[in-house]
Amino acid sequence: MASQVLNAAAPCALSSSSGLLFGPLSKSKSNVYQFKISCGPRDNRGPLVRGRTLSTEAMLAVQTLKRASARESNEDDIICKTFLRLVKPDLLASLRELLRQNHCHLALKVFAAARRELWYQTDYSLYAEMVSALAKNGMTPEIDCLVSDLLEESFYAGDNRGLARLFKVLIGANQAKSVVNIYGLMKRGNGEPDVYIFKVVSKGLRRLGETSAADEVDKDLECFLDGKLRRSYFSD
Repeated sequence: MASQVLNAAAPCALSSSSGLLFGPLSKSKSNVYQFKISCGPRDNRGPLVRGRTLSTEAMLAVQTLKRASARESNEDDIICKTFLRLVKPDLLASLRELLRQNHCHLALKVFAAARRELWYQTDYSLYAEMVSALAKNGMTPEIDCLVSDLLEESFYAGDNRGLARLFKVLIGANQAKSVVNIYGLMKRGNGEPDVYIFKVVSKGLRRLGETSAADEVDKDLECFLDGKLRRSYFSD
């Protein structure tokens, strides 16, 4: 911002058009009047979303893949040469950027490649983001395929928050069968689930008209709470 010289004797003005806010005058030891200038809002842009900023490498990978898709080039070859060379945070950030731009078919291919990497671990929050994007674009068959891939993975008990989010997204997308299947995966898995998840699944299945399945979830919750209370009693 260009500096401006103001007459100390002149009254300070508040200019809303220029976006300059002039604070109160203060006199320094050298008898020079000082004031603070701060910039007001320039437009209606919202705050930056954490994790949305892409590195240069990630941006180039996204642009390269989009160009290859437009030219109907070999997308799988581009993914191997660009995306799989990115570090994990950049790869996931570029995947989310493709989802944000509604390039869901490209995001699915990138995700399929990422699942083959050694660092990959089940991330239910990421699955929820993908299901949400697919549902917005009416890609129901792709949701079924994505859930099938998830069912092939072993249950990860360390992501209860992400799992609850995934259930909510599937319920919102009217995917009752997928909810039941993933719930079954949770029951067969190791680790202690969250009580909140039982309640989300039960309420969601009832909303989708799956009353009998919701009743089974309620029974499981009662057994879970009973066992938890018993363990607490005998441990005292």
